Formats: sequence, C-alpha cells, structure tokens
Amino acid sequence: MQKKLRTGILLSLALAIIVMTAVALYGDLPRMVTALAHFRWILLPVILGLTLYNYAWRFVKWQYYLKRLKIDLAWRPSLLIFLSGLSMAITPGKVGELLKSYLLKRSTGEPISRTSPIIMSERLTDGIAMILLAGFGLVLYRFGMEFMLAVLACVLVGIAVIQNRRLSLALLGIGERLPVISRFANLISAFYESAYTLLQWRPLLLAIVIGVVSWTGECAALYCVFGGLGLGFGPDVFIKSMFILAVSSLIGSISGLPGGLGTADGSMLGLTRLLVTSSATLGSAAVLLIRLSTLWFGLAIGAIALLLYRSTQHTDILNEQAEKDRSPDGTSLDRPLNQESRPVLHTAATTTSTGERSV
Repeated sequence: MQKKLRTGILLSLALAIIVMTAVALYGDLPRMVTALAHFRWILLPVILGLTLYNYAWRFVKWQYYLKRLKIDLAWRPSLLIFLSGLSMAITPGKVGELLKSYLLKRSTGEPISRTSPIIMSERLTDGIAMILLAGFGLVLYRFGMEFMLAVLACVLVGIAVIQNRRLSLALLGIGERLPVISRFANLISAFYESAYTLLQWRPLLLAIVIGVVSWTGECAALYCVFGGLGLGFGPDVFIKSMFILAVSSLIGSISGLPGGLGTADGSMLGLTRLLVTSSATLGSAAVLLIRLSTLWFGLAIGAIALLLYRSTQHTDILNEQAEKDRSPDGTSLDRPLNQESRPVLHTAATTTSTGERSV
C-alpha cells in the first residue's frame, strides 16, 4: 500500500509538471512571463491569506464532525491531522485523504471505517456549497446548468438513501448475505452509522453553510488574481470568479484525477477566456497563479503539518503504516471480523432516528 501510494504521488507530480508546462506553452510563455512581471504582487499575501481563510473554516467543519461522532481529541493534534490531509491532495480521487482517518486511528484508536465518513461528508458538503456559489453564474450565463443540476440530484439522492434508515439497513442486510460483501459487513455497517450521524439534516445544512463561507475565500482569491493581472475589479468580476472557481473545482473533483489536474485547469482556462478575457496569455497566467496559491500552497502546508505530526509522534508515519495496520499474523487490524464476531445488522434496526438504541 505504501509503495502504491508513493508511486501514485510521483505519477501525479509528473502529470502536474506536464499540465503546468502545457498551460504555460498555451499562453505563449514569453508573453506570460511579461504578464506575470506586471502582476500586482502586493496582492499575493491577500491571495494566500484567503486560501488560509478557506482552510480555517474547513477545520471548523472537521472539528464539528469529530464532535458529532464523539471523538475526543485536543485541537492541536487535530489541526495537524487535518492539515496533513492536504499533503494528499494530488492522490487519485483524493483517496490519500484517508491518511486523516489513519492518523486519527493512531491518536484515538478509532477504526478507519468509523472516521472515513468524515472525509466523504466533507466532499459532499463542499460539492453542494460549490454548486450554490456557482448559482449566480448559472442563472446569469446559462452555462453548465444541466450538468450542475445533474450533479446536485445525484448527491441529494445519495444523501436521501443514507438518511432513510430503514432502506439503508435493508440494503445492508442484503449485502450481508452476498459472498464477497459479507466479509466486510461489519466495516460497512460502522461506515453507515457514522455517515448517518453526519448527514442528518441539521449537521448537513450547517456543514453546507460552512462550506459556502469557506470556499468563498478561494473564490475571492481568484478575484484578486484577476484584479492583479489588470482584468478589473467589481461585482461582475467577483460573480464570474465565483462561477469559474466553483465550476472548475467541481469538474476537477468529479474527474477523479489527482488534484483535478488537467480537468480543473482546462475548465478554468476555458471559462476565464469565455467570461473574463479573450487573451490566452492572461488566462493562462491566472490559472497558474491561482493553482499555485491554492492547490500547491495547500500541498506545502500539508507536507509541513505531516512532518510536525511525525516529529511529535517520534515515528515515521509512512514507513510504519503498513506494519501498524497489521497484526502478527499479517492481517489488517481494521479487517472484517469473522462470522462469529461480526455484529448482527438487525440490531442496528432497533436504533432510533436519534441514534439511541432501544432496550
């Protein structure tokens, strides 16, 4: 697993170099260098500050989710674990963010199957928040309306299924009788219980509000990038910035490519040329600046946080992960239990909508 993860990261870095080179060449490199030289670099601290603003509010959501699952962890190690997840932003499909669940297991003993729904819930609520941020642009520009509504419908159907406890438990019961899935029934059940707790209407709506507030920061960062390149300021440019950042981020996320490399960059460049400037040079410069100030800035923060966490634990996280997750006989510690130790799913059916079990 460790070897595959490192190989994936190296391949993602290679893809990132290819994408950034392609964007630079598309924008006519000599002209783009000139455009960057005339950029108002005094805005760079503001742009990076807006990115940090986004991370700060996302950490608030992370803490809220930990509280919902009754996971007790001091805020300092919790912050390091949260930020460490940023170091995995360029793993395919962001599966590397499961590192946060692994680090939580090391710090609290909570199984990965119970904490991984936090990451799923973060992605779902961030996606809904992005659609809401793109709302003004969808109405004004009539671009991508069908795509966004289709994405929103899929997300809401998935959430509705999770919230329908009777239906979900029935599906889990069917899965328990299937040859392959039955081996993982206890893990799937634990995953569902956490997902159900996190995606009830009250925490769901609160998390979406936090998502709108947090991602507004990165939209404002793109707005500052446009202004710094001489593309103007004002309400119209800000609405376009929200639309471009939200839509391109969603496309990048749905693509499953590491960090949305290629898909997010390409859609952002295309929308920028369509809505803000016809110049390929300025559009390419804007894409490189915002990606460096968000994706790669966050990656650097995550790497530093992971090193700090590792130093506080006095262990090599990546080198020990495969060993720590295995028992002496070589099986995973978070493995499915055998038939005798597996919890019976029908006991979960006695759980009320408030999460309490009947006696």
